[in-house]
Amino acid sequence: MRSARLAAAGMIVSGAVMAANIVPGDARRGEQLFLSEQCVVCHSFQGKGGSGAPDLARRVDRNFTPVLMASTMWNHAPDMWAGMRKAGIVKSVLSPEAASDLFAYFISARYFEKPGDAGRGKQLFAAKHCATCHGITTPAGAGAPAVAQWESLADPVVLVQQMWNHSAGMRKAFAEKKLKWSELTAQELTDMLVYLQNLPETRNLATNFAFPPSASGQALFESKGCVKCHTGKMALENKLKNATMTEIAAGMWNHSPRMADPVPSLSQEEMRQVVSYIWAKQYFQGGGSTAAGERVFAAKGCAGCHSESGGAPKLGKGTDGYSDISIISALWDHGPRMLERMQERRQEWPRFTAKEMSDLIAYLNSR
Repeated sequence: MRSARLAAAGMIVSGAVMAANIVPGDARRGEQLFLSEQCVVCHSFQGKGGSGAPDLARRVDRNFTPVLMASTMWNHAPDMWAGMRKAGIVKSVLSPEAASDLFAYFISARYFEKPGDAGRGKQLFAAKHCATCHGITTPAGAGAPAVAQWESLADPVVLVQQMWNHSAGMRKAFAEKKLKWSELTAQELTDMLVYLQNLPETRNLATNFAFPPSASGQALFESKGCVKCHTGKMALENKLKNATMTEIAAGMWNHSPRMADPVPSLSQEEMRQVVSYIWAKQYFQGGGSTAAGERVFAAKGCAGCHSESGGAPKLGKGTDGYSDISIISALWDHGPRMLERMQERRQEWPRFTAKEMSDLIAYLNSR
């Protein structure tokens, strides 16, 4: 699919399982940080930047979680600091908020959509009865907007919002025409969007993706009645694990016939807030094992320094605790001194898999 210009990707969660203080991330700020902190001197992102270190966009995909970012940065840290010294780059402080902004920037550019096939999309647009009402430049059915007027072609959250709000009217239109409700797979919807986005009448639409930090997503989720059904095993953060915006839109479309009338209407901003709130929860709740984390703490030599006799501060949850994001901030700010002490003791820099890092964070938050 033609990639959208991702203006912002916000990630904030209230009431996370871990004690950690979750902070919002904004891709726009993350992009500015990537430039202002001179990461771009060594690293490129989507082909723009230095060649001395890997293009980060090649390392980032839909499976790139904050804990994977934390373990990757941790493992690479000694080489990064050496490269910065060689380039004359002064290391600045990296707050948890800044770390979250960087994550939002990295993930936003590669996460949300899959490739599609325009040829299949054209066939599906007819086979799924979309063309019965929606013409390309003029309506084919009463009250049905032409494709060239669809804002949703340029903004995936608007796609989710419009498919949600218009589902009741489309159910009625299907019934009047005695047509069976056409369910869509995520790939089918993606193929149709690729077809529609590349028509002569639509290919010049300015693409946009605004996914702001969710200030009121939880309140909206409750006030719109979503929370009445989507709890426990039906919790959406579990169902949306690794979901793209198109997959979410297809799922909401397929779910529409089973929704009680009237379906609660959501404005574009409300949909952004709700989706941001739900989608981000999968990343920041933490899934590590405390018992496994205690073993990691011992095996990686952390206990040698972070103990009563080790000389380094005792690690524990404190006031806010640790999250996948705040551990990156702690590494960046305190890591160089840690590396010096380890070199003095002739200890190797410990390396962590993503699972080990997740387990370690869970253990630290339990102390």
